[in-house]
Amino acid sequence: MKVNNKTLFVTVISIKLLAILLISCQYLDKGNIVENDSQTTENKSIINDEITERKIDSVLSLMTIDEKIGQLVQYSGKWDATGPSSSVSDQYKNDKLKNGEVGAMLNVSSVASVRETQRIVMENSRLKIPLLFGYDVIHGYKTIFPIPLGESASWDLDIMQQSAVISAKEASASGINWVFAPMIDVSRDARWGRIMEGSGEDTYLTTVIGVAKIKGLQGNDLSNSNTVAACAKHFAGYGFAESGRDYNTINIGEFELHNTILPPFKAAANAGVATFMNAFNDIDGIPSTGHKYLQRDLLKGEWNWPGFVVSDWGSIGELIAHGYASDLKQASEIALNAGSDMDMQSYAYEASLKELVKEDNVALSLVDDAVRRVLRVKFHLGLFDDPYKYCNEEREQNDIYNQAHLNVARDVAKKSIVLLKNNNQLLPLSKSLSSVAVIGPLANDKNTPLGNWRAKGEYNSAVSLLEGVKQAVSKNTKVYYEKGVALTIPTIKPGENQFSTPIEFNTNDTSGIRKAVEVAKKAEVVLLAIGEDAYQTGEGRSQVDIGFKGLQLELLEAIKKVNKNIVIVLMNGRPMDIRSASEMVPSILECWHLGSQSGNAIADVIFGDYNPSGKLPVSFPHHVGQEPLYYNQKNTGRPYGLKQVTYSAYRDAPRFALYPFGYGLSYTTFKYDNLTLNTSEIKVNGELEVSVNVTNVGDREGEEVVQLYIRDLVGSLVRPIRELKGFKKMMLKPGETKTVTFLINSETLQFYSVNKKWEVEPGDFDVWVGGSSKAELKERFSVINE
Repeated sequence: MKVNNKTLFVTVISIKLLAILLISCQYLDKGNIVENDSQTTENKSIINDEITERKIDSVLSLMTIDEKIGQLVQYSGKWDATGPSSSVSDQYKNDKLKNGEVGAMLNVSSVASVRETQRIVMENSRLKIPLLFGYDVIHGYKTIFPIPLGESASWDLDIMQQSAVISAKEASASGINWVFAPMIDVSRDARWGRIMEGSGEDTYLTTVIGVAKIKGLQGNDLSNSNTVAACAKHFAGYGFAESGRDYNTINIGEFELHNTILPPFKAAANAGVATFMNAFNDIDGIPSTGHKYLQRDLLKGEWNWPGFVVSDWGSIGELIAHGYASDLKQASEIALNAGSDMDMQSYAYEASLKELVKEDNVALSLVDDAVRRVLRVKFHLGLFDDPYKYCNEEREQNDIYNQAHLNVARDVAKKSIVLLKNNNQLLPLSKSLSSVAVIGPLANDKNTPLGNWRAKGEYNSAVSLLEGVKQAVSKNTKVYYEKGVALTIPTIKPGENQFSTPIEFNTNDTSGIRKAVEVAKKAEVVLLAIGEDAYQTGEGRSQVDIGFKGLQLELLEAIKKVNKNIVIVLMNGRPMDIRSASEMVPSILECWHLGSQSGNAIADVIFGDYNPSGKLPVSFPHHVGQEPLYYNQKNTGRPYGLKQVTYSAYRDAPRFALYPFGYGLSYTTFKYDNLTLNTSEIKVNGELEVSVNVTNVGDREGEEVVQLYIRDLVGSLVRPIRELKGFKKMMLKPGETKTVTFLINSETLQFYSVNKKWEVEPGDFDVWVGGSSKAELKERFSVINE
């Protein structure tokens, strides 16, 4: 038989691919993955193990330059992959899939669609390298949990990890194997719309929550089909957008970058997060997508992180709009050289990288490194072993939006509620009260509690406040309801694009206020549900006014004239300017956008089935003019002098928060005393124990978040007036006292110093322990040289 060169080449390729598949089948099960001894993470997520690296080498050696570039391409798949192509664009994407020139898809989110899209690749492409399928699973997939900012108010790492486990389970049951979460941007400006998507203003809290989320999403073994690859975003500085305007410039110094913004990302890398996403913003003139120091030198170099970096949507192409690249080709050159591995929806790499490699403007070794990183994630997910492992129709039927998941959603939601004010112990209410009026534009809203980024959460599927109250009270309690005023005109409807549908607020129609006042007159207590629509916060939803929009304050003022017993049920996605409302009412519950079980969770707290334990992860201002506002400010050279003009403050508002970071009340009272240090002096590498007694002096069982803060009094850089360095959440029975102990060591005390390294500097430190960032119990200790 005559054998030509083409036949011989195909035969060699087939043999090599067979060898790869045999290796995969033999070694890919989790029991045979060899971990690198130097890897400090406890899981098997993304590591440089020898077996996987050999498999990557084998695949890489077979790939053409077009196939390599294809692995760095991600398309959005908002079309019916199970049906015919509906446009030229769709046909183009299908052709690329068949050629094996696509590495990942996003927005393909059902078993049928994922299976069909994967089939196109596996049955048509030469090397049959499976696809990644990504999706924005930010606070739940179909079972919706509180928005991340709200969930962070629980200060409960176990419950946050559990909600991430469920999110991963539901997403993976629908074919998804990669989610674009958690967002670990520290954000201090309430005007920024995406503050709802993070964990607030504090670096330490954001860090530990981010790690908990990554553990929940990825589990201990990424090849488990119930887990997904996580994505730490946005690298870096996105939450410091100037003036709180989304996508805006970041003006921040090198030391603040390292001390405030980067620690959560370093912890994510150490935790084995599979992927990073870069940010839209520039930092001091360098867009993050093209930031070589951040992506290649620090993340992949100094931190030795082996995963891959994906651009944010179109951010490589946006280097042109930044004025950092003249065209798509130059943008590709900058981004790839800087360490941005995968191009999400810019169509840049596929158009330019091949030519850039030929011209030696991009080294082939850097392309290979990017491809290697993408393949590494696919191998660890087990996709080479079974490309259809996430395509299980039975799981899609049973593992999504079930009662067990809804029960957890309710638990998370009630733990996320923060009691901001409770004069005269108005709360909790008796379930047997004679009457209650549920009033407000959000009182019977079943959509707003789902919040922004609700993935596959169904429109109007949340339990409303009104429904929760009706289910909680006795059959003899009269429940009145009136909307009072509409918040928006019109609201966003099913199928509408939240990014293109404008929000128009009701500023004229007061016709419902009269009816609301009438029911308020008849009720013992008024529950007034006001705040923000679900789409007032989120991406592209920055605001200069963070107060109550529309006619909500007018409604409150009218009700207050006839009934003083008002509980504001605040539903929102950001810290709001609620000063005037706070002065008018005895009780305020911060309820955020709590997700699928919102109304039931709020009722649990209102009627005392659950004693609120939430603490604020962000500061609430007296006025928007204070923003950006955060508790761990620096002292300045003129910090004092309340009776003087020339000090660092405002003449028309307080300097600090209305409701500060870490603050939250309970239906009981906790007393702190006997703050003790086991030594007053330690060496640079030493440690000391801090202990405090916490007593429940009330008559109701309750949980308290005990918080530890420190201050480095003199440093080579000006240090914050106090910084959170630990917390413990615990339950106390009435009259019970527990001793809480914290360990302070070099990890607690180090910072990125003027020497441009992490170190502990000798000197004096103050330490506080209490129930908020305003903790008063204080001791002092010293650190001395070895």
